[in-house]
Amino acid sequence: MSQTALAVIESDPYVRDQSKILEPPKGWRPSLRFLGPGMVTSAAVVGSGELITATALGAKVGFILLWIILLSTLVKVGVQIELARWSISTGKPSVTGYNDVSPKIFGRSWMSYLGLLNFSQGVIGQGGVLAAAAFAFSAALPVLGAPLSAASLAFWIILIVAITIGIQISNNYELVERICTILVILVTGCVVALTIGVQFTEFSWTLMDVGEGLSFQLSAGAMGFALAVFGFTGIGADEITKYTYWCVEKGYAAWSGPNDGSDEWATRARGWISVMKKDAWLSWAVYTLSTIAFYVLGAAVLHPQGLEPEGTDVITTLSRTFTDTLGPWAEVFFLVGAGIALFKTVLANTPGFARQMTNTLAVFGAFDWSDPVARNRWLKIFIIGLPIVWGAFAYGMQAPLAMVLIAGIINAFWLMAIVIAVVFLHRTQTDPRLRDGPLFTLYFAISAVVVFGVGVMTLLDQF
Repeated sequence: MSQTALAVIESDPYVRDQSKILEPPKGWRPSLRFLGPGMVTSAAVVGSGELITATALGAKVGFILLWIILLSTLVKVGVQIELARWSISTGKPSVTGYNDVSPKIFGRSWMSYLGLLNFSQGVIGQGGVLAAAAFAFSAALPVLGAPLSAASLAFWIILIVAITIGIQISNNYELVERICTILVILVTGCVVALTIGVQFTEFSWTLMDVGEGLSFQLSAGAMGFALAVFGFTGIGADEITKYTYWCVEKGYAAWSGPNDGSDEWATRARGWISVMKKDAWLSWAVYTLSTIAFYVLGAAVLHPQGLEPEGTDVITTLSRTFTDTLGPWAEVFFLVGAGIALFKTVLANTPGFARQMTNTLAVFGAFDWSDPVARNRWLKIFIIGLPIVWGAFAYGMQAPLAMVLIAGIINAFWLMAIVIAVVFLHRTQTDPRLRDGPLFTLYFAISAVVVFGVGVMTLLDQF
């Protein structure tokens, strides 16, 4: 066996043994250096859902649906934390757990078959995000032709795909976390600063506007759009699923050690679950802040002018949030910033989707997930292949908003299934000693009911 293969086996975070045990920190300050999975999740969130759909919803209906944004981000965290708790308890990633959910068809859970169908959402949605990034860069810095020309778009799509593969080919979690943290802080800081800056222009917003947005009204004709936004803002089904991989690869499960039934293990695992919850809530604060900021920009700047992002003009229309407040000089600044924000989403989603798809193949018998060498080989295949497929879809369809909204609707259905799976795993596999008290249990129950209910509403709205 080669030295590389031995290194992969020895560093495998999916193996829990006594040598990896680490006592958890107590309190926020000591825990800070052990946070990180949430920032990878935030990097996947802050971009596609926020920049495109949240801003577009604000442009379409004004402030009236601000409550949808808050509800969307708040209720899903309960499901996210409960699935991550199960992952730390068992040492397994989400897709492996989904395959345990009854009933089974030909030896596989119905969730596993649904997971195969969900790949279409990943292809369409990420293709849309990649297309939007290419549109932004092409509009700001056209190459090989006029802005948004076929040649210029092709150049930027190929470049984004190549850079993504180049960064991710090492399949290094620490590198992904470091890059995502920097980009999330940069993007969030810029959009919040602009939202505050709007107050010094003719498009200033008031607390009365915010109050209207929190009055739980529903704009006529906006149901379908609002449901898609619910599915695609905040953490969606895929982010909840991917979060378990980042928690395991960060070390929370391995540091807890194997479950030997002892009180010491339970205490240690509860400690790392506490760190995980801090990580999840900190990332919630970050992406909720950025989501609200993007929505307010759409409602305050685009809605009063009757501007709704659509078709190939989605990015240039969104740029009006900058140019109409700061002046024409800000267009290039916005376009480059938007391109970076959207590229960040593609960058963060590449290893996440690769893990989901690799794990799904293992569930269907393509290889043994417990074999780290085979797992790493398949991961690299997807890390190379996925950006190429997304790039092909981006160039072929060239409709970023429509692609993201279609993915958002599919994501809502997948989210319904995940709620069922998380409740099943919570009741059957999570060590009872690791569960929280009645307050969190109530929150988790409300979270599950609301998320599932929105999925049903999406179904009814479509038919």
